[in-house]
Amino acid sequence: MTEAAAALLPVVVLISGGGSNLGALIAEQSRWPYRIVAVISNQPGARGLERARAAGIPAQVLDHRAYPDRAAYDLALAAAIDRHDPGLVALAGFMRILTPAFVARYPGRLLNIHPSLLPKYPGLHTHRRALEAGERAHGASVHFVTAQLDGGPVIMQARLPVLPGDSPETLAARVLVQEHRLYPRTVGWFAQGRLRLGGDGQVQFDGVALGAPLDLNALPAVEQV
Repeated sequence: MTEAAAALLPVVVLISGGGSNLGALIAEQSRWPYRIVAVISNQPGARGLERARAAGIPAQVLDHRAYPDRAAYDLALAAAIDRHDPGLVALAGFMRILTPAFVARYPGRLLNIHPSLLPKYPGLHTHRRALEAGERAHGASVHFVTAQLDGGPVIMQARLPVLPGDSPETLAARVLVQEHRLYPRTVGWFAQGRLRLGGDGQVQFDGVALGAPLDLNALPAVEQV
């Protein structure tokens, strides 16, 4: 390993499906001081596994159906992750509820991206629920993972207007574009040491506790590029 490669933050990415956010993380890793060292999926047919292999990243299937319960699976998952000694674990469409013991294993270094403006609409079907509620704005959030489903401290969000005539599908497509901007930048800032979770549970950015999540589209232009 070269000295430059050794300076990069090793990241393990967990997926369950197509891996479009994984693709964004792969595409942007040359711009940031992180490298994806492994991709693990709980679904054997996940298309994101091919994205990883095409990029030369080790890809592993750990099928949850082969384990008797959630705790047993999470123990095996943690062992698979720890073989790569990551500085960060990034959930990218990983459709599993993690046990508190698993989450506690990676304090302050477990991230997730969620397609809503948290704390609104945790869980599934976020776009349909936002439309049914008559929301004027929607978006995506990156947060530190805690034992509460989609309830960890929110780091940064990307918001967009809900348009007249939007369907769950059209809204989802526009939100996904924002997700692909949002996740690599958040992981990159974490790798740079600009971002951390304080002992008090507050997100710290450049050493300052955030009173509210960062808004990607409100950042100075130089930070958005």
